[in-house]
Amino acid sequence: MIKVGMVSLGCPKNLVDSEVMLGTLRREGYDLTRDPSEADIIVVNTCTFIEPARRESIETILEMAEFKKTGRCRRLVVAGCMVQRNLDELRAALPEIDALVGLNDIERIAAACALEAGARFEPSRARATYLYSHASPRLLATPNHSAYLKISEGCDHTCSFCAIPSFRGLQRSRPVGSIVEEARRLAAAGVVEINLIAQDTTDYGTDLGDGTDAAGLLRALDAVEGVRWIRVLYAYPNRITPGFIGALGSCGRAARYLDLPLQHADHALLKAMRRGGSAVTHMRLLESLRTGVPGIALRTTFIVGFPGETGEQFRALCSFVRDAEFDHVGVFTYSEEKGTPAAALPDDVPEALKEERRAELMGIQERIAARRARDLVGRTLLVLVDGPPEDSDLLLCGRTEGQAPEIDGRVILTDAPGPLDPGAFVRVRIDEAHAYDLIGTAVEVVSPGRRP
Repeated sequence: MIKVGMVSLGCPKNLVDSEVMLGTLRREGYDLTRDPSEADIIVVNTCTFIEPARRESIETILEMAEFKKTGRCRRLVVAGCMVQRNLDELRAALPEIDALVGLNDIERIAAACALEAGARFEPSRARATYLYSHASPRLLATPNHSAYLKISEGCDHTCSFCAIPSFRGLQRSRPVGSIVEEARRLAAAGVVEINLIAQDTTDYGTDLGDGTDAAGLLRALDAVEGVRWIRVLYAYPNRITPGFIGALGSCGRAARYLDLPLQHADHALLKAMRRGGSAVTHMRLLESLRTGVPGIALRTTFIVGFPGETGEQFRALCSFVRDAEFDHVGVFTYSEEKGTPAAALPDDVPEALKEERRAELMGIQERIAARRARDLVGRTLLVLVDGPPEDSDLLLCGRTEGQAPEIDGRVILTDAPGPLDPGAFVRVRIDEAHAYDLIGTAVEVVSPGRRP
């Protein structure tokens, strides 16, 4: 059988596209391998979100191209966002590429991988409109007990620093029934944690024009048996409604967790970012979430070094982070994106200063996280077992309801009442705490049913 290897770069939304391509290839009779040296065909699913992501994509393409010389590779296929955005540039600059697959071509991947003599593949040049469904073939690349579920594609927002709508297209939401059916299939396959993703999960349904919204979707998913945690990522703060908060707080399967990228706390900078809001409105929203969803874990991200960011504005952001006491924070330095409104502004914050500000803000958050983690010592928390960490076969690690996969910390288990399989839920006594990771002892295995 012809073997295909795939490298998926970028965000979980991109990973779902990779999983659909893998499912399509398997359905068409291709064998799959994790070892690129054994692959007859290598597919690289690219990311073009910011300049470092583009560099990683190019470096990965060139690295995989080497297997044409040292391995079995006869065809190198490049797919995804970078193709959608830079098709002609890739074709001209990298003759090593044999086929290019845009975002409308996800389920045409088998045709792009064809090795028959004379086979050619021409990608779609149309604006991205593809939207996968529950009927799309999909092979999970995540652990068997946890999966991402993409509820919409594209974005209708006009953030001045972001180019995503220019290549991912306008928002197109999946019908509730399609999402619920996919969730049922995932649960039947053993998935106990579903992570809802989109460019903006809280804007879900607004393009359908029939009253469909994120709150209604959560309530529909709450009826899916077998799932313990339904986690919401990428929630746009200005789209969070009282109805959504009510659903998050009342649905038994909804994880008490929310990822809401705020990007900054200064009103003038948020206006320049075309985001809106301020430290005052942000704090009001956080209070509403903490009141409506007791015990909720909150994650956010910020951009430092946006054009025009003054020292005073940065200090105001630091003060906001101290007061807000988030559970998890990510900080990015501003990266100019060609074609965006912000690219017309003078990039007047030196790179070295951007990095200093990033380190300072992360240092503030690390101290907050360390103090909040110490408060957990001695408590018993529900933990989802993920399995051994990559750096050790002697330990097990897992996550609490307040820790999303890959982006937040983890719980390291030093002892357990018996063998624990990935996907098991256990009660863990926290014995030791660090800024991002907790260390504890598993004391009881529990049923994966919904939270009381």
